[in-house]
Amino acid sequence: METLDAGPFYHGTKADLQPGDLLEPGFRSNYGEQQKANFIYMTATMDAAVWGAELAIGDGPGRIFQVEPTGSFEDDPNLTDQKFPGNPTRSYRTKFPLKVVAEVVDWEGHAPEVLQQMLDHLEELKRQGVEAINE
Repeated sequence: METLDAGPFYHGTKADLQPGDLLEPGFRSNYGEQQKANFIYMTATMDAAVWGAELAIGDGPGRIFQVEPTGSFEDDPNLTDQKFPGNPTRSYRTKFPLKVVAEVVDWEGHAPEVLQQMLDHLEELKRQGVEAINE
């Protein structure tokens, strides 16, 4: 299997996970109409993981986990094709589980005004009916 990126890889969420847990597709998306996600996402950049933790649906605190893919993965077309050609965010998706390796505890969130700008942007996309690419 050819590797797109050697990692390490991260997943931002609000879920309470432990090393050895598996993250799998099939849960509600964090974006748009929150349809069932056919993929699970990971990134090799801490900034993208921070966004994932901050924007995840749920009431708990944002958390970031180092993860290992258990199968093949591809560039995340929600970012690479539409916003960032060449995948500078090193964001990927897979239909295979991601294995939690460890929690990353020493990360900093975005400034409140930057986070609010992103939330406003996502709300506008939702209003326009823009959905995550899920196929």
